[in-house]
Amino acid sequence: MTEGILPLWKEKGMTSHDAVFKVRKIVHIKKVGHSGTLDPDVDGVLPICIGNATKTVEYLMNSGKTYEGVMCLGYTTTTEDKSGEKVEQIPIPKEFPVQRIDEAMKLFEGEIEQTPPMYSAVKVNGKRLYEYAREGKVIDRPSRKVRIDSFKRTSEPVWDPEEETLSFRFEAECGKGTYIRTLAVDTGKALGYPAHMSDLTRTKSGTFNSKECITLTELKEAVEKDQLETVLYPIERALSNFPSIILSKEQWEQVKHGAVLSKTAFLDLKEEPVVFFFKEKAVAIYGTHPSKPTLIKPVKVFRTSIE
Repeated sequence: MTEGILPLWKEKGMTSHDAVFKVRKIVHIKKVGHSGTLDPDVDGVLPICIGNATKTVEYLMNSGKTYEGVMCLGYTTTTEDKSGEKVEQIPIPKEFPVQRIDEAMKLFEGEIEQTPPMYSAVKVNGKRLYEYAREGKVIDRPSRKVRIDSFKRTSEPVWDPEEETLSFRFEAECGKGTYIRTLAVDTGKALGYPAHMSDLTRTKSGTFNSKECITLTELKEAVEKDQLETVLYPIERALSNFPSIILSKEQWEQVKHGAVLSKTAFLDLKEEPVVFFFKEKAVAIYGTHPSKPTLIKPVKVFRTSIE
């Protein structure tokens, strides 16, 4: 059975769900899932899991992401990006201190709290926020903690004399669940001006980067040439950030049957959860037993047989 991870370059204009639908149609496999939503106006790296690799989706979703984009100071919008309607506008002076921008961006590095934008897929009371937004409603939504590893300006600011706005490129490295649109808006607030994100590209997701991605057109060509396997990465790639242990044949016999094991049987077990390998294949993730701290049990099983 075909399995693997496809690092897709999602183009602008389609949702992540659209991308999954199109991949499913091209590869003729039903078991397909993406590893982290990208807004329709955002292009970039979207790892797609196929077949048995869908078991790694949650680990890819929890991995770090890197984005490159453009922030515009001077007005904000209903959607916090350029697709929305202007809701507040304050002219930016031409001679705006660059140092102030850099200092404001630095404030957001580390663990911060974000309030999800109204135009987002977060559910409140069983309903997506964007559904409330389309009805013209603004509701209270819970803030959440996110991690920003790096947030820096990567170009000189450009002042627009007609709009009286100031735009510059930036790069952000962050953890799961971060809204870059909101990061731009909050940076503007720290500077005392309305702001929005006017462009965004995801350049890295987990261990996958833009250079490794293929487009839907390239995927279709690979399938037509019966070369799908050549563009898929093994599930082990999604687990490379976990500590790992190579099993003996005897240990493998236990693991493939989902056995609960003693921690003392694995002298190399310094931290967990841990990925167990047998014959260079990831077979399972094990973690501490919830009620018996001296034991470990399966968290996720990837394979019960190795050819």
